[in-house]
Amino acid sequence: MRAFCHTMKYSWLCLMVGSLLVAGTQDSDLNVNKRYTVDTVIVAGKGWTTNVADQQTDKFSSGLRKDLAALIGQKLNPGILDGLAARLKKELSSSEVSHHVLRGDTPDHVRVEFEARPARYGVDATVTKFLYDSKQGWSGAGSVGFTVQQNTFGFGLASDGDTLDERFAGISAHYENKHVTDRVGLRFLFESYHEQWNQSTLDALAANPGQTSDAYRTRQNFQPSATISLAKPLTLEIGVGFQRFQNQYPATHYEAANAVISTLRYHQRWPESEFQQDVDADYTLRASTRLLGSDYVYTSHLVGLHYRVAHGKHQLMEQVVAGGIVGQAPLAERFVAGNSYYLRGWNKYDIDPIGGNRLVHNTVEYRYGPFQAFYDAGAVWDSGQPATPRHSVGVGFKESLFSLALAFPVRSGHVEPIVMIGMIY
Repeated sequence: MRAFCHTMKYSWLCLMVGSLLVAGTQDSDLNVNKRYTVDTVIVAGKGWTTNVADQQTDKFSSGLRKDLAALIGQKLNPGILDGLAARLKKELSSSEVSHHVLRGDTPDHVRVEFEARPARYGVDATVTKFLYDSKQGWSGAGSVGFTVQQNTFGFGLASDGDTLDERFAGISAHYENKHVTDRVGLRFLFESYHEQWNQSTLDALAANPGQTSDAYRTRQNFQPSATISLAKPLTLEIGVGFQRFQNQYPATHYEAANAVISTLRYHQRWPESEFQQDVDADYTLRASTRLLGSDYVYTSHLVGLHYRVAHGKHQLMEQVVAGGIVGQAPLAERFVAGNSYYLRGWNKYDIDPIGGNRLVHNTVEYRYGPFQAFYDAGAVWDSGQPATPRHSVGVGFKESLFSLALAFPVRSGHVEPIVMIGMIY
């Protein structure tokens, strides 16, 4: 063969044979990888291990968790493991994240393990919200975090005209240790905001005195909380929120809305079938009482259920949310619809400029790859008053955190769509 290749006359044939041998080797490797199906994905760090199919975790974002879980039931593709490891390294503030492919419990199945090595310290900057709404303008929020061992210190800035009835702008700071023990994490949050009010809200407050709080000039919140892993699918967060509002009329004075807050979360995933299914459910209770020195006495309940089924590039999702408030809650705690979360396509100031103490909402969404189509239905109202159901439809493009949507309110007469573009965690 060597003498044959050295013959100039046949050098082109030698090159072709060599190329075919190399290509054959690469195709063989690729075919070998395609033989194996991923049945388990594990993420492990110092003192903790997470099976992404069995339990919900707050160690990394829900988007990254879903992308990791999406490996399960699919053929092994080593090419995407490096990208997932890089995302884990960023979110976990690790010095390094490596991945290994191990033999599974059944033939032709493998187990993917990511190992995170903790950094002694790290700095991370995150944009937590960046949104443009053609009716309500820009909203943005971001934070910078400093991690030392298992302790994270964060500082944030926000200007948000989307979430609540008011636009709030200001600062936040937090301290977090997710691993005080294997099952318990601690978090301390402080927020301080200045408020800007839409004229529709001020007019509605004047027409409905005593229904909720007055329009406050500033709002501060201090909220210590603990997160407890009760079992593989259940997580309980319990804490206390101390809110203080500065009112201007009839004279400058302060009011408090201090409450015990608890949230129970459930997550379950069934990856074994041909159609991958996820169920997320949560229940939040907020009880404000005079025992905590609160000027407002109320109890707020919020229940949410989210179901997702996926097959290949197809995804079908449904979300149901229901909430109710008993007592008098301040404006910051009342339910709002007509934003980027509920009844997309409507203007929240047209629906109810001071929000309501009752909320029902349902979203059905279909995605094919990055393309989405959705249908929203719901109502927000006050107890003792009739509920007015509203509907909206929309289409858009969603890739990871980035979203571009065109939403249409369903009503008679003139229809003016709302454009929403940005990033929302």
